[in-house]
Amino acid sequence: MNVLALEPWYGGSHRNFVDGLIRNSSHEYQLVTMAARFWKWRLHGGAQTLARKSRQLIAEGFRPDIILASSMVNVPAFLALVRRDIGNIPVVYYLHENQLTYPLPVEEKRDLSYAYINYLSCLAADQVVFNSEFHYNEFIRALPGLLRAFPDYTHLNTVAEIRAKSRVLHLGMDLQSHAEHALVNEDPDGSPIVLWNQRWEYDKNPEAFFKLMNRLDDAGCRFRLILAGKRFEEQPSEFDIAFERYAERILHYGYAENFEEYSQLLHRADIVVSMAVHEFFGIAMLEAIYCGCHPLLPNRLSYPELIPANLHRPLLHAPVLYDSEEELYSTMKELLMGEERALPPETLRRVVDRLDWSIHVKQYDNLLESLA
Repeated sequence: MNVLALEPWYGGSHRNFVDGLIRNSSHEYQLVTMAARFWKWRLHGGAQTLARKSRQLIAEGFRPDIILASSMVNVPAFLALVRRDIGNIPVVYYLHENQLTYPLPVEEKRDLSYAYINYLSCLAADQVVFNSEFHYNEFIRALPGLLRAFPDYTHLNTVAEIRAKSRVLHLGMDLQSHAEHALVNEDPDGSPIVLWNQRWEYDKNPEAFFKLMNRLDDAGCRFRLILAGKRFEEQPSEFDIAFERYAERILHYGYAENFEEYSQLLHRADIVVSMAVHEFFGIAMLEAIYCGCHPLLPNRLSYPELIPANLHRPLLHAPVLYDSEEELYSTMKELLMGEERALPPETLRRVVDRLDWSIHVKQYDNLLESLA
């Protein structure tokens, strides 16, 4: 089966996802991409470029059976521009994120035109796929509010239409590549290593994270830090402040330049913490878990569905999910002091290994086959 894949934001997790899918799928893909920059312009105007490139592929003989479009694609605009070339083939719209519920800085007001592009794309697609149950529920709940923001002809009934053709399919991940970079007997006698491997942005809540670490430090807990993750020109000031306080205990500071370095950092760490305000899925946390980091995650967002039920409240180990910052502090303190045992690496690996592309790709292949 021939799949035309559209990704106008070909970078980061979007790129990793579509590349992994293509490498592991039993179907044939033609991938049409644009550079991962100017996200607003990608949503507004990217369809024009995607359509031009797609028409060229078709002119060269490619005949798609189905279209897989990412959440950065303006689906109705794209379809309008290629309708004479592709005919009425099915469209799968995969939402990595959406512009209706994506959290904004306090001082920024949401531009509903981008959320409306997501909404129209859902209507135009034959199948809408969300990367987590949390993402799906949040988006569907917020849709009526979006439609009521307009003066008339709100079409509230279309929420049920979108719900009926939506499903959840977790991201596939290239986890087995991390196994190649496992460290043996690395630093066995040192103090525990706490990992930050999320984006250095406000929605990951670095302020709360460093507040927690400062409190643990004041209580006499010994630890070291790995501060990885993608950085931006404007980054939260908490990282610079933390560097001044913990300089001698920071084993890595900044973006890991290649996969091998990043993977080795994950394997070296002992504990990974999320205090995120928002998370549609949580790739960074799942990668760290696979590499043997005991996770401490909020009992909300996408995490409860990603962590197996038997690990929500284990009897013999420190909990994986926490309900409050006070509970997180207590658990973290016990782990750092050696009063609680972290989950063994083999247990942690089993938490996420089902999402490795070698296993998980079959669900994507089956979905595309069922539609085409």
